[in-house]
Amino acid sequence: MSLVATLVVGKGDGGKPAAAAASVSPKRSAPPTPTPTPTSASPTESASAPPPGYRLRQDTEGFRIAVPEGWTRSSVASSYGFAVVSYRSPDREHRLQVYQVAESSPAASFELYLSDQTPKPDGFQKLGLTTLDDGEFSGSRLEYLAGTIKGEPDVGTWHVVDERFFGRDGKVYAVASYGPESDGREDELACLTTAVDWFCPPDTVCDAQPSATD
Repeated sequence: MSLVATLVVGKGDGGKPAAAAASVSPKRSAPPTPTPTPTSASPTESASAPPPGYRLRQDTEGFRIAVPEGWTRSSVASSYGFAVVSYRSPDREHRLQVYQVAESSPAASFELYLSDQTPKPDGFQKLGLTTLDDGEFSGSRLEYLAGTIKGEPDVGTWHVVDERFFGRDGKVYAVASYGPESDGREDELACLTTAVDWFCPPDTVCDAQPSATD
């Protein structure tokens, strides 16, 4: 999560992009791991439901997203856009974080986050920054490691995959997936790509409708 989203959850604290300091923690016992589809911001025309192990949720902040079954929700106020929302696994060792980005583009958001003026989590190590533009989807993905995340359990090294993208409404959003590096990196990527695939911004009509609400 990043300066971009002026949340109450900041990366400087080890958790969120931008000037926020939200906590982060999904689950060590890896959540359901569907096949990742990294560059799509909406479900395919043929898909009528998220992968097994996931459920669609219509969040009270107005957006729709797919999250692993059994995860719980929390939120903190943000100075920009809707509240910063987190979905966590039962053991709190995996987390998905969702928020609206203040910068004008995903690239500008990450430029700010990676600059010296934005505090980073202890042990921050950038693994890669990828542009995901494909003509229909426009976004960027940052992958990194962190030693600690403020307010989160000690899982050793954290693995974080943070994607910022243009939603169907033309606004910039972020979805970040956190989990222990010790159980591999595929589960964080799977959670992230599934969440982004099924993300629908507030007040926007998307292909599939959720079967349950928060």
